Parts: sequence; structure tokens; C-alpha cells
Amino acid sequence: MDTLGNPLTWTATFIKANEPTDSAKRKFPLRLGKVTYPFGAYGWDSLPHQHDLLIKNATVWTNEKEGILSNTDVLVKNGKIARIGKDLSDASATVIDGSGQYLSPGIIDEHSHIAAFSINEGAQSVTSEVRIGDNLNPEDINIYRQLSGGVTSSHILHGSANTIGGQTQLIKLRWGVNDEELKFKGADPFIKFALGENVKRTAANQGNTRYPDTRMGVEEVQMDAFARASDYQKKMKEAEQNNKKKGGDAQMSVRRDLKLEALVEIMNGKRFITCHSYVQSEITELMRVAEKFGFKVNTFTHILEGYKVADKMKAHGANASTFSDWWAYKLEVQDAIAYNPAIMVKEGLNVCINSDDAEQARRLNQEAAKSVKYGGLTEDEAFKMVTLNPAKALHVDDRVGSIKVGKDADLVLWSDNPLSVYAKANKTIVDGVVYFDRDKDKELRKQITMERNRLIQKMLAEGRNNPATVTPSRPSLQLVLHCEDYEHKDGLVETDDMSEINSQNQ
Repeated sequence: MDTLGNPLTWTATFIKANEPTDSAKRKFPLRLGKVTYPFGAYGWDSLPHQHDLLIKNATVWTNEKEGILSNTDVLVKNGKIARIGKDLSDASATVIDGSGQYLSPGIIDEHSHIAAFSINEGAQSVTSEVRIGDNLNPEDINIYRQLSGGVTSSHILHGSANTIGGQTQLIKLRWGVNDEELKFKGADPFIKFALGENVKRTAANQGNTRYPDTRMGVEEVQMDAFARASDYQKKMKEAEQNNKKKGGDAQMSVRRDLKLEALVEIMNGKRFITCHSYVQSEITELMRVAEKFGFKVNTFTHILEGYKVADKMKAHGANASTFSDWWAYKLEVQDAIAYNPAIMVKEGLNVCINSDDAEQARRLNQEAAKSVKYGGLTEDEAFKMVTLNPAKALHVDDRVGSIKVGKDADLVLWSDNPLSVYAKANKTIVDGVVYFDRDKDKELRKQITMERNRLIQKMLAEGRNNPATVTPSRPSLQLVLHCEDYEHKDGLVETDDMSEINSQNQ
């Protein structure tokens, strides 16, 4: 290839070997590449900036009472949706022609594990003190890939190795920023719970060496944890009251416990649960435990037997975040059906479709569309399951999830109907910043090819001049994490995977 990455054909005829000259023996001058944000493939030479935007003549899917508006303009100012209407103008705004395209709110993934270095603290079953927010990886290429599929926000969860897992982190997919700037500021805090096979370590490769080992043990872990949290809260209140009365040298102190503090926040409605779940009996069990201690389970995620207990979930006040049509990938999902999301919607639940998978998240619009076929949902009902409904479940629907004046300008400009398999995200906008542009993506691919060729030539030159110091290049592999994955000291990842057990039982 030439320096631009274009293929070419050439021939050469050997005549004789030249004697190396003094200049040829000298080391080639050091050639450095550009610093990009992030420092890797598809990085920016400089971070994109927020601009006022005027998107003209698009078909706008508002997710509001106005429904779908044809040939409509949307004005974005200071990262917010400023006006919606026809024939809008603004001299300061950059005009984007949306003719023949569809403008929608950005997709929100309620259950994701991207942008994190690790997701399970599996040594014990209650780890409510650990925080995904301390563990973010802003250089994860999956951020960029999911922007290319119209995702603008992701809820990054702890895994499912624990009855009570770690504190979660809601992020906006601001490609190129640091870990702190990824965070969705002002969002309510959440925590991950889990039930079932992964918690009791049914398929742990080394065998389960940790309590609980049964489903009934999982319930006892919940009861014990909240009983201890109740005692802790009582002692803290007693100490506070005592210190107010006596003061001075009579100060009473209680040793701070971050694990129990997170559980106290749950009981006081200041932290909210999203719970990995499958089997109807366990779903019912956790709702009973929650009601005993005076709180609600905010969201049941996966919830593939949700159609069996939708009435109970509605009475409890829980949201549902499920897969579109996953089934039979382990024993506890044998009763899963593709009609599950639609049945829960028709029962009156707030239902989301999530990914739990870095690749599937790029096609959540298509995952939502499946419930138009399986259950007869309208296009509006289906698309809300990946936009407005997860915004409601995550308590950020005042900011995102629909196209409404005053909301954050998290928008996607699609080439086709957003529920179509032919739809491509041409532009993905977060807070008024274009973080993915399909035309810009083509340019970045050319730049990547040129940079790869530059590095190859540099390595070849180094090899010719300093052969003793050069070793073969080795690829740096990325581990794509899922709910059941946990790390070892040697950097490998092991999984509590049921595929082998399933194959033995079929």
C-alpha cells in the first residue's frame, strides 16, 4: 500500500547488494504520530465542541403527545432543545439538512457493562460498598461503536456474582473525554442486586466456595443484610441524638460502614435497585423482602418470567428491563418467550429493552422493533422501550428520552425509520455535540489506515537498523465483559456460563 493506504502493484529485479553506508547505519529519526482523544483508533485530533444546531426538514419522533412530526425543524442551543417547529431560522446555528431522514431522541441502554475495567467483586455476596464509577474506562472503543448505533446514555452495572453487588454509574457517551466527564451529572444513585444461578454460582468452574449455594440462601443473605443495615441506622440515629443532647466530651461514635450505608440509602429512598432476575418465585421473594423493610425494587432487569408476575410488579411499583427475545441459554430461562415485553407493557408496566452486550447495544432500535411482531405493540410503544421508558426507569426523563423543549439535546439522525433494519445513525448528538458523524467516520477510517501504515514502516525501519532490539509485535486484546464474568489475579476472565450444563441436559 502507498502512504494513503491505497493498494498498488509493483515488481523489482535484484541486481546486486549495496554496501551499507555510514548514513544508512545511523538510526532513522524518531517520527511521532498525533495525540488523539482518546489516544487510539477513532480518536479526535481535538475534542468536538458544542455548537448551536438547526436540524431542518426531518421526520421527528418526539416520544411526546405530539407524536411523529413530518418536515419539522429542531433548534438546539447551548446543548438543549430550544425550539421545535416548521421553517425555523437562527443565524448563529449550524444547519443540518434532515430531509428524508428521521430525528429521534438518543437510545438509552438500561443494562450495560461497557467502559469498565472489571464488573464483579465475587469474593463475598454483599459488596454494596464498591462503585463502578471508580472503575470507568473512557477509552473503551465500544463507546464509539455504540454511538454509531444511536446510543447516547448507558447504565453501567456491576455484574451478577453477588446477591447485593456494587453501586452503578449512569454515563453519557461523550467519546474522547475523561472518566469523570463521562458521568451523567445529577442522576439518582443506583445499585445492582442479583438472583438465581449466577449468585449461587451454579456453574462456577472451580465450584462455589462462598455462601449462598441455593436460592433460599440468596433470600437469607438479603434478609441478613437489611437487618444489619437497620441496626446500623438505629445506632447512627442514637449517636446523633445523644451528641445533640450531651455534646462536649460525651460524644458517642459509631464506626462507619460503607457497605451498610449504601443499604440504609436504599431503605430511605435515596438509592435505587436494579436487580438481575429470571424466575417468578425469586422476583416475588425480593418484592416481599423489600416491602418488609419499607422500600421498593426500582427495576427488575432481564426479568424473562416477568409475564408471569406482571400484575404483582405493577402493584409493587417496579419497572421492567428485559431482552427482546433471548431464551434457553441457561436452565432458568427455559420459560422465556418473545411476547414477554409486550405482555408487560399491556399490563401497564414501564418496560425497557436492554442489551447486556456490547455488540447488541448497537442495534437496540432493532431489538425494540421485535415487539411490534411479537405482541403487536405500536411503533411508538416499541421505540419508547429504548428511549423514554429507560429514562423513566433511571429517573432522568426530565432530561432525556424524548424531543421536548428544555431537554438535553441527545439526538439521533437516522437514514430510515428508526425501527427498520435498514436504519443507520448518520449523526449521534450528545448535549448538542456531534460525537458520531457517518461522513466523519469514513475520514477517520482513512486516517487509521495511514497511521497503521506509518507504524508498520517505522517498525520495519527499526528492524533493519537495530535487529537485536526488535521483538515481534503482539496484539493487545480487549476483554468484553458480561454479567457473569469475574477477573483473576493473572488478568484472565472466568465466566459462570451455563452453556456446558445446558448441552449435557438437552
